[in-house]
Amino acid sequence: MQPSRPKSLSEKKEKGARTKRPLTLYQREQRLAYLLLGPPVIIIFSLILFPVVWNVWLAFHRVRLLDLRRLSWWQYKATVDNFIKIFSQHDFGSSLKATLLYSAGGTSLALLLGLVAAVMVHRRFKGRNIVRGTFLIPYVAPVVSVAFAWRFILDPRGVLMTGLLGAGFLEQPVHLLGERPWAMMSLILFEGWRYFPFDFLFILARLQAIPRDYYEAASIDGASILRKFFHITLPQLKLVLATLFLLRFMWTFNKFDDVFLVTRGTAGTRVLTIKVYDFLIGEFDVGTGAGMALVLFTVLGMLLFVYFKWVMRRAEQD
Repeated sequence: MQPSRPKSLSEKKEKGARTKRPLTLYQREQRLAYLLLGPPVIIIFSLILFPVVWNVWLAFHRVRLLDLRRLSWWQYKATVDNFIKIFSQHDFGSSLKATLLYSAGGTSLALLLGLVAAVMVHRRFKGRNIVRGTFLIPYVAPVVSVAFAWRFILDPRGVLMTGLLGAGFLEQPVHLLGERPWAMMSLILFEGWRYFPFDFLFILARLQAIPRDYYEAASIDGASILRKFFHITLPQLKLVLATLFLLRFMWTFNKFDDVFLVTRGTAGTRVLTIKVYDFLIGEFDVGTGAGMALVLFTVLGMLLFVYFKWVMRRAEQD
């Protein structure tokens, strides 16, 4: 008997290919899913992670706008001079207070108006659909047009404001406990009016999902309309209201266009986003502008941590 010759490498590969089991339908679908999700994931992470890393790097380096054309990573040393410049300015504290006041006031007013509007059109009446559509106009209208309309209405030299409040009311500075914070009040009114339709839609959808049996049982017990609202409606809306407050606060905290178009950041309405614009465009200081954006992110992150830890957790438990 002749000894069997050793198999070559090509023969082993051919045998392995013959014995390899074909992929199942689930495995082929899974491979296709990863293949299709790969490019979008790469694009999204590139558009999100790179700007964040780039902003953090700029925040710790003294970079001017002209330096971006010949910027070399190894030529700059890390420094905290940008943050020293930010915190040493006398108006940083007032800008932070104005941002918090604007965010909390605008968010609360939009939420309150959305709740009132949703309760108004919850029950059927003639022309309800027209009223619902009218409530959406502030949200769908272009922000530039409505901002300039409000500027015309609130013009201190106009007939309306001159007659009601006296000339120069928009030039009055904002103080948390001041006597005439007209500019910030006008900005908060604009924010509440502009964005209450967003809250209105979500609150109305939740109102329509509340079982009618709750209200019928309360009516049998003789409960009034106010008792039904505070003991049935509000508890059912608690989680929705908490979520909407969180979303609107984040968006308002980062708002720039509304403030810039309505007040230009003057008269005590110079919020932190306006300071980012001033550093970047006004002073051409890219590093300090990136540092200011990082400070804005840090403050918002701390506020969100507190909100998630106490407010949202309590709303979910109740």
